[in-house]
Amino acid sequence: MPCEKLSKALLKSSLTARFVPAWSLLAEPKVISKGEGEVFRELSCPFCAVTLFYVFIFSFLVFLKYQIYYGYPLQTYLEYPILIAQDVVLFLFILHFSGNMKQALLYTVTFVGGWYMLTLQKWIIDLAMNLCTLISAASKFAQLQCLWQTKDSGQASALTWSMSAYTCATRILTTVMTTNDLIVLIRFITMLVLNIWVTATILHYRKTKKTD
Repeated sequence: MPCEKLSKALLKSSLTARFVPAWSLLAEPKVISKGEGEVFRELSCPFCAVTLFYVFIFSFLVFLKYQIYYGYPLQTYLEYPILIAQDVVLFLFILHFSGNMKQALLYTVTFVGGWYMLTLQKWIIDLAMNLCTLISAASKFAQLQCLWQTKDSGQASALTWSMSAYTCATRILTTVMTTNDLIVLIRFITMLVLNIWVTATILHYRKTKKTD
């Protein structure tokens, strides 16, 4: 149907643009490196697309809950409700076009249940934050491994990764000036190093390709 094709086209554009803004540092820029076609083709793999956005949303929820739990200033997490809201909308689109809309209630229950379970004990929220850092780091290492194997930057955006690195750097500064939370600092320092590493790798293979 024309309406459905238009909706899918809009979703494809949203999925690509979703990872461009610098403040969206927790969303993996690796998705944009695939190009619009490959991003959209992930919708044909329900497990890939649904799992991807489920992890993104839950990571945002963990970070938001962590900041609220410790009573940190609003400016340290102001963007996260916006990130969560836009990802929930995209998540519903993915469920709809992959034919898994019936699972929306189940995912809602897990999000709401996880939101309240995170603060049952202090060690739970701390562990969840550390796990989110590990997951984010693992996804960036996966991007690095892909670049090393192909020795080709392809459509990977050095600008996007450098923007993420810049955002991490500013977050490190604001964290030191406001909360000085060690777990948060470890997260942003780790992400900064990996973002710079990926950016440098992309630029290296792009320069090598031009030389050849």
